[in-house]
Amino acid sequence: MEDLDLSEFHDVFFDEAIEHLTNMEALLLDIDMTAADDEQLNAIFRAAHSIKGGAAAFDFKDMTELTHEMETVFDRVRKGSLPLSNELVNVFLASGDTLCAMVAVRKGEGPEVPVADVLALCERLKVFLVDAAPAPDAVADAPVAATTAISKVAAVVPIRSDEDFGFFVDPATLPANAAANVAASVAAATPKAVATRHDEPAAARPAASDASSIRVSVHKVDELINLVGELVITQAMLAQTASNADPIVHEKLLDGLAQLQRNTRDLQESAMSIRMLPMSFVFGRFPRVVRDVAAKLGKDIDLVLVGENTELDKGLIERIVDPLTHLVRNSVDHGIETPAQRVAKGKSPKGTITLSAFHRGGNIMVEVTDDGAGMDRARLLTKARERGMNVSDAMSDQEVFGLIFEAGFSTAEKITDVSGRGVGMDVVRRNIRAMGGSVEIDSALGAGSRISIRLPLTLAILDGMSVGVGNEVFIIPLTHITESLQPSRDALKTIAGPGRVVQVRGDYLPVLVLHEAFNLKEAVTDFDRGIMVVLESEGTKTALFVDELLGQHQVVIKSLETNYRKVHGVSGATIMGDGRVALILDVAGLIDGVEAGRALAA
Repeated sequence: MEDLDLSEFHDVFFDEAIEHLTNMEALLLDIDMTAADDEQLNAIFRAAHSIKGGAAAFDFKDMTELTHEMETVFDRVRKGSLPLSNELVNVFLASGDTLCAMVAVRKGEGPEVPVADVLALCERLKVFLVDAAPAPDAVADAPVAATTAISKVAAVVPIRSDEDFGFFVDPATLPANAAANVAASVAAATPKAVATRHDEPAAARPAASDASSIRVSVHKVDELINLVGELVITQAMLAQTASNADPIVHEKLLDGLAQLQRNTRDLQESAMSIRMLPMSFVFGRFPRVVRDVAAKLGKDIDLVLVGENTELDKGLIERIVDPLTHLVRNSVDHGIETPAQRVAKGKSPKGTITLSAFHRGGNIMVEVTDDGAGMDRARLLTKARERGMNVSDAMSDQEVFGLIFEAGFSTAEKITDVSGRGVGMDVVRRNIRAMGGSVEIDSALGAGSRISIRLPLTLAILDGMSVGVGNEVFIIPLTHITESLQPSRDALKTIAGPGRVVQVRGDYLPVLVLHEAFNLKEAVTDFDRGIMVVLESEGTKTALFVDELLGQHQVVIKSLETNYRKVHGVSGATIMGDGRVALILDVAGLIDGVEAGRALAA
């Protein structure tokens, strides 16, 4: 036992530390300065104490020192000898940021935290103790949450639970340094403390204590989903091979394949659900963002979160954070007015930003809504003309509001470190489209704005329509298909600008011929024989001309960029039941190409 290596438990401690810090930040942002709830105060104290115990066990001295000062200060708060204040909350939030940075350093994911920064935070915390009344010992009667990291060590060394002594660690079984640290961390836990934890609300307990869940590496989950995807492809190939079999002669075979298809679909849905995470993983960071930016701009803003339990694929959860951060910061900066401006307009001095998530039509909708100044259509058009953009007064509101997504476009009166440089909003749209989503804006001058993001539930599977063009097969995402039709010659026109257009229900839509876009031979060229598929993306419609419709499928998406290279108009690829590779069309990219051609012609 002398050579016991505690580093194997580091990852467990790091995960728990981040959970504690996330929980502590949420509590600090939600706390009532004048009448703080005792359970909130105890939960914040427990978070600092638990991190200190784990850090001491692994001899992370900088983390131990900082959390010790945090624990000492907050013990005075919960004992009533030190009043809560904005300054104290600010220091605790800054300390939490530093602790997150320390964890990142030890995981090899960030730059070293300067010692001077840690010492400065410790001194700022000690200032609060100067005039505070003395409090009882910080750990004497604290409801202590022993971390899983410590219990993992307990699995290696003899630790027994004793009715009189709480947790007991045999120091002789540990290295000298670890023995002292672990003993100091867990010996303070009393029977009373352990019993108190069972009465705590679930939100106050570390997530890792939930025996109904386990930690699984994302890499393992991805491997599982990839294997399930391959199974889906294999099942489709078997179904294709058996499609011409005599149902009387091969009845049992076909019944078995039908059962395999049902089971494969259920397995695929179950595997995909493993990667689904609630939107609270994203929304949880924005109270801090709004608080910090609003304070910097001298604004009073209330953030409302709706639909935090709506689930989205983990891959999309990670990628939506940056675009959503841009949108929220812009709402704080450009959307919400200052208290004085709001009062002058007859509004409440406190603005409101609402973040919401919900399901709609097989997609996830994420909306950022504010009750601020709204967008000035005339001002946007003026700015666009100043930049030499091709705009007109006949443009719809959606088209005018969409100008803010153009690269370098900004209406900010002055450049600040919050926004105004004309970078960010174009990246927002690009990133959302890369996720297979779309973004739209609704706004009313003086009343506020709503930015709506539509995302697929996952990027691993897709419901699509397969179409044939020449000898090739393409997949069109069903969410972009409005209708399909075979137009008459009278409905087709050739005009300057977009070239060919087709009349559909009184509207003239530009025509995109798919075999021309991909330079395919042996395709149908007679518009009387082919099919027009009406596509819509972000309010813009285009008619896509293809040879034929083949059928509807749920396909497994493979990255074309990873396996080959990026191709304009293509978002991925899949393997069909007959073994052929079919390209998945990037509808937004194709429509953008048509719109760009119209702009150049104009």
